[in-house]
Amino acid sequence: MIKSYLKMTAILMATSIIFSSCASIVSKSSYPISINSAPSEAQIVIKDKKGIEIFSGQTPATLKLKSGSGFFGKARYQVTFTKDGYNTKTVPVEYKLDGWYFGNLLLGGVIGMLIIDPATGAMYKLETEFLNENLVQSTASVQNEEFKVYALNDIPAEWKNNLVQVNK
Repeated sequence: MIKSYLKMTAILMATSIIFSSCASIVSKSSYPISINSAPSEAQIVIKDKKGIEIFSGQTPATLKLKSGSGFFGKARYQVTFTKDGYNTKTVPVEYKLDGWYFGNLLLGGVIGMLIIDPATGAMYKLETEFLNENLVQSTASVQNEEFKVYALNDIPAEWKNNLVQVNK
């Protein structure tokens, strides 16, 4: 009888430890994201919520982004698209609370709910798994106006008919 009681206690303890962090078991702490643009081969720079650059490359790109940003902090990112002749575009990447995090309540995982899932970021889930941004062609025109001074002998012949004498 005592052996079966000890065996049952060991099984219950092992089960509670295994299921103490529900979101950590079912979810992840980093998620893949695919980034594309039209036109392709745009430069992208990804910065975290502190403004630190964590990735630089070209579209199309696939990479993993962490879901957590410190204890009980969800990650936020800004993806900036740039390409010559197109307007710069910045798009946010957000995370939301993962439903599996509340599985800790059902399974009695106080350790998972208050320590493990918040520390690993597993309590958050990526909202957008794929970014496909259309870049708008720039309407700003670059005018290269110059002021040139010509000697009278260097003026093209077709211009000479339009010359006006200023001083006599």
